[in-house]
Amino acid sequence: MPIKTYRGLLADGGQDQVSLHTNNGLIGYRIKKFNGISNLPGTADAESTLMIWKVEQDTVSTTVATVDFSDQTLLAVLYYVDEASDTTGPVDSIIFDNEIFNQDIFVTHTATSGAVGMNYYIELEQIKLDLAESTTATLKDIRNTAE
Repeated sequence: MPIKTYRGLLADGGQDQVSLHTNNGLIGYRIKKFNGISNLPGTADAESTLMIWKVEQDTVSTTVATVDFSDQTLLAVLYYVDEASDTTGPVDSIIFDNEIFNQDIFVTHTATSGAVGMNYYIELEQIKLDLAESTTATLKDIRNTAE
């Protein structure tokens, strides 16, 4: 299936919406790649966390990133560290779920050290869903947003 790519730049505490929904929900997506890099690589200290969510976040912290893999709305996490004086270059750790979704996703950025912006790059595998798979994915998304 085709690969769709999305990229952007988020300030500390920023959030982007990636529009994926369709009228019939018969197109699903799975994360294939999730990368990030500071907008000032090698020139400024940075410690940042980028996260991909199934639902829009009410607020995005600018001081503390809380990663909780028991949260069913969390799809991916990228932890990034770069030091201006470091000769080894940036270090990152990326973890993402293999889940299929068919609704919009949201990317957030929290800079726990430094105030640099973070660029993100996402590759999503596009998957044709049958009616049962589409219904299941949509119902999971509805359940995640129910209060």
